[in-house]
Amino acid sequence: MKKGRIIKVAGPLVIAENIENARMYDVVEVGEEKLIGEIVELRGNLASIQVYEETGGLGVGDPVVTTGEPLSVELGPGLIESIFDGIQRPLDKLMEKSGDTIKRGLKVASLDVQKKWDFKSKKSKEDQVMEGDILGEVKETVLVKHRVMVPIGLKGKIKNIREGSFTITDVIATIEDEKGKSHDVSMVQRWPVRQSRLYENKKPPYIPLITGQRVIDAFFPVAKGGTACVPGPFGSGKTVIQHQLAKWADAEIIVYIGCGERGNEMTDVLMEFPELKDPRSGEPLMKRTVLIANTSNMPVAAREASVYTGVTIAEYFRDMGYSVAVMADSTSRWAEAMREMSGRLEEMPGDEGYPAYLGRRIAEFYERAGRIECLGKDKREGALTIIGAVSPPGGDLSDPVVQATLRVVKVFWSLEDKLAYKRHFPAINWLTSYTLYENSFDEFYRTEFSEDWRDLLREAMRILQIESELEEIVRLVGLEALSQENRLIMETARSIREDFLHQNAFHPVDTYTSFTKQYKMIEMILKFHHLAEKAIENKVAIHDISQLPVKEKIAQAKFIKEDNLDEIDKIKKELEKIFEKLEEEKRHA
Repeated sequence: MKKGRIIKVAGPLVIAENIENARMYDVVEVGEEKLIGEIVELRGNLASIQVYEETGGLGVGDPVVTTGEPLSVELGPGLIESIFDGIQRPLDKLMEKSGDTIKRGLKVASLDVQKKWDFKSKKSKEDQVMEGDILGEVKETVLVKHRVMVPIGLKGKIKNIREGSFTITDVIATIEDEKGKSHDVSMVQRWPVRQSRLYENKKPPYIPLITGQRVIDAFFPVAKGGTACVPGPFGSGKTVIQHQLAKWADAEIIVYIGCGERGNEMTDVLMEFPELKDPRSGEPLMKRTVLIANTSNMPVAAREASVYTGVTIAEYFRDMGYSVAVMADSTSRWAEAMREMSGRLEEMPGDEGYPAYLGRRIAEFYERAGRIECLGKDKREGALTIIGAVSPPGGDLSDPVVQATLRVVKVFWSLEDKLAYKRHFPAINWLTSYTLYENSFDEFYRTEFSEDWRDLLREAMRILQIESELEEIVRLVGLEALSQENRLIMETARSIREDFLHQNAFHPVDTYTSFTKQYKMIEMILKFHHLAEKAIENKVAIHDISQLPVKEKIAQAKFIKEDNLDEIDKIKKELEKIFEKLEEEKRHA
């Protein structure tokens, strides 16, 4: 094949001429070291290439050769527990070859081609199969059964299928298509990262993704198959929230994408996740997790690839019928990489220098979420939830990346540095955040949970909203100037904030709260409020109510273990007795 020739190098952008058979988004090998790059623009015989490795040392006249294939990922057994860079090179294998720093031009297989997996077939010879049908299973980890599917675009009759111990490249089945041509099928597939994987049809999301984070599950839930955005300034806790969701969300598979984040933050993830126990199985969390690590000191162009690599792997597990959650931290770094490449390509800039197609790229990414009916005859369902952190400069929510994201996502968790400085975590502002899935979950709450759950939450939010209106008065004239009823509102709102919304991510009990415990906690706080309202009507002073020792028990309820929730019921009964006694004393006074 005729080699192209470099005529210009500008940071991660390389311009080459006369590349034979050059096509948009094809992968090319750049220079003598065969650095990995991707064609992002074609003008006549000139090709603009974004290089996913450091370009230092490249010069005019160096060769460029196209591989003839788009940037793709390998999909098969071995993905779970792996830690990849932005273009799906396993970091542990790179370290074996080059030490602590990644040398340029290293070629490493994405998946282990030597390891053997025990394949158990689900089909028989002569069975008719179509794309997406499950041929068999491999026990990838103790938590994940890897379902080997008929590749997309292939259907016909199974001529041969084998069981036993095979590598991912061994032939496990032979399928004869409708034209009589035989196709060998192995356990590994390749898929272009910029193209969504196919499915039968998309369904409306109606089940919440339970995260164990009270402010999210109670007030701003996201659906399985939904999208959420977590914008916030530096130090407001975006990464901690992403970690919490990755640890505790009830998705079966987690794909965590560290896109342009600081190296020490990704190190925390890499160190923490193998140590963490999955709350449902007791096994290490890594047994159902894939990590994509692209830190801020890695080549900027690879940031863009890392987001697509992660979501394509997530779609693959979704197609098996799993519920998958993608944590992208942060999409602002991805957008900055787009801005840098756009500038070097000399494209017309949009808002704040971002490319004009920023909104379209962000929308395309989040549109890959959804609850779907998978390809295949068994009508299985899968769900892919995407939660993206956004880091606007100075926490400015008018930033183009935030605005483009809010146009397509349905849940907005507004992080505020003011709350973080007050040591209130998660620092999600309950007055400015929102969810558009709320009405979709009514049936789920009624049948699976409790009839009055939504009513309790509406009342709690009403109290918080009234508190925000009263705060201005309190600042001007002091708390003593408020009526007894309004002082009670302030007292209850403080209890909701401090005893329910505030959650300690590092406390062994408080880090995760089940739906049942959340219900009991909010019901207890509101029961106190209702009993106090009645007591105030009967002339009991708010000062006496606020000094009740039982308030300490309400505050400590968040630390009650999940297997001991009867303690909360006991506090509620104690409340009734205490208020009866208060009113009795008032009558006899």
